[in-house]
Formats: sequence, structure tokens, C-alpha cells
Amino acid sequence: MDEYIVDTSSSFTWGGYLFLLVVGFVVALFVIGIAAYGIWKLKRLLTRPEMVGMTREQVLRRWQEVRKTGRQGIMGAKLAIFEADTLLDSGLKSMMMPGETLGERLKVACYKYPRLRNVWWAHKLRNQLAHDSSFQLTRREAERALDEFERALKVLNVL
Repeated sequence: MDEYIVDTSSSFTWGGYLFLLVVGFVVALFVIGIAAYGIWKLKRLLTRPEMVGMTREQVLRRWQEVRKTGRQGIMGAKLAIFEADTLLDSGLKSMMMPGETLGERLKVACYKYPRLRNVWWAHKLRNQLAHDSSFQLTRREAERALDEFERALKVLNVL
């Protein structure tokens, strides 16, 4: 009868199995990460609020015009701050945030979106520009305010 010989000197060792296991684990984590990112992006795309009377492209173009106006001297910066404040208010209205004023809507929105608290400074700056004729706006304040409005619009997924 023939005897079966078991070759124990295989060129593939336990170290090779461990290597394959680690590589498989890393690949699986990578695939899961990509899938999670894709789901997150799809969710953000599907949950964007529809701006009343404006398409996505119109909102983006309007924001680009706000930024362009903001670079045209102090008067342009003041106008840009007013426009940015109005755009933020439109976004909150489109999301059906309750309140009579932007300030009231922001208070409500801050509960759902805590990062919106940073835009309060910019809104107060806008109010100061509107109600205090002796207020002197600096270039740095104007840029910071527009940056805060942009971040808020991104948090709301309007931009």
C-alpha cells in the first residue's frame, strides 16, 4: 500500500497567514471608510434645504457676488455683510426655523446646529452697522464677518 507523505516544510508559514489577515483587515477598513464617506456625502446632498425662490447655482453665484462686493472697499464690505446676513436669514427661513427675526431664528437653530453660535458675532456686527452711523468697520472685521457667515451657510448645508 502506498503511504501518504505529509510535507511539513511548506513554504507558506503562519507568518504568511498573519500577513494576509492583517492586509485583509486593512483593506476591509478602507472599504468601510469609503462606504461611510459616500453615505455621508449622499445624506448631505439629499438633505440640503431648498432656498425659497433660488436654485443651488443661484445661491452659489449670489455668495460669490457677496465675496466680490466685500473686496471693494469699506462700503462694499458693509454691503456684503448686509447681503450675507440676508442670505443666512433666507437659509434659515427655508429650513422653517421659527421666529420673526434672524436673531430669533438663530437662537432656535443653535440648538440643532451648535456651531452656528460663531455667527452671532457677525450678525451683531451687521446690526451695529445698521443702527450706529458712527461705527467704523475695519477690513479685518469685515473679512472675519464674511468668513463666519460662510461657515454658517456651510453648516446649514446651504453652500
